Amino acid sequence: MVLDRNKKRSLTKYHGKLCHYPVDAGLSCALHTAYAAFFSAASKAGGESMSRQNAPRQNAPRQNAIDQLSPQESWRMFRIMAEVVEGFDTLHNLGPCVSIFGSSRTRRDDPLYAETQAVASALVENGYGVITGGGPGMMEAGNKGATEAGGVSVGLHIELPTEQGLNAYVKTRCAFKYFFVRKLMFVKYAIAYVVMPGGMGTVDELSEAFVLAQTGRIKPLPIILYRRDYWQGLLDWLGGAMAGHGFIRKEEVEDLITVCETPAEVVHTIRSRVIA
Repeated sequence: MVLDRNKKRSLTKYHGKLCHYPVDAGLSCALHTAYAAFFSAASKAGGESMSRQNAPRQNAPRQNAIDQLSPQESWRMFRIMAEVVEGFDTLHNLGPCVSIFGSSRTRRDDPLYAETQAVASALVENGYGVITGGGPGMMEAGNKGATEAGGVSVGLHIELPTEQGLNAYVKTRCAFKYFFVRKLMFVKYAIAYVVMPGGMGTVDELSEAFVLAQTGRIKPLPIILYRRDYWQGLLDWLGGAMAGHGFIRKEEVEDLITVCETPAEVVHTIRSRVIA
């Protein structure tokens, strides 16, 4: 069976976009090579084997979840690659930015909303743009502070079944289906992380940045926890139970994480540790 019309259109669109995207702008040679090989193979085949997934299969034993994936899953690659390219293309001229994380459930009348807005405003006044997840709560507060201060206000929005829409203060938007591509953009285009009080999504972003810096996969960047009264329990656990078992060194926590209490402290920490 020949490739259906939608797949032909996707193949042609992504082929043109990826093959002409400048490597020195951030897209690696490896990505180009892998894509070119895939495109060549798909073109030669003409998609004639796509119907094979509907053919009867032998009852071979399957031991892993990945064995359940059909050949159709290979087309997911194009969506992933398109998101990477779109992110690079949209964000590569941002200038120095700080990623701000925090709970999407924070109400506008919560004092933390105003504090997040003040942090973002202070960052813009000192020459930094602001990147958030683009949603409500503290993300909205961060974008609002940046926009009203006249600075760069970026929202990296994720598609979720229950996620609220993009907030009204985002000036530059990227939409993502895949969390790992979104995380790549947060890390790649931020010179520092400001982690406001939040839930598991906030802790996830904190952990991602910490591990990448801890293992040397990225240059260490300031990871700022805002409000010691909220984060002290986590810090005690890291320096107590985790360090006590030898799973982490206290020096790693002390070197990579800074606690700040005011917007001025956040700006001072970033300015003293980052050469933008």
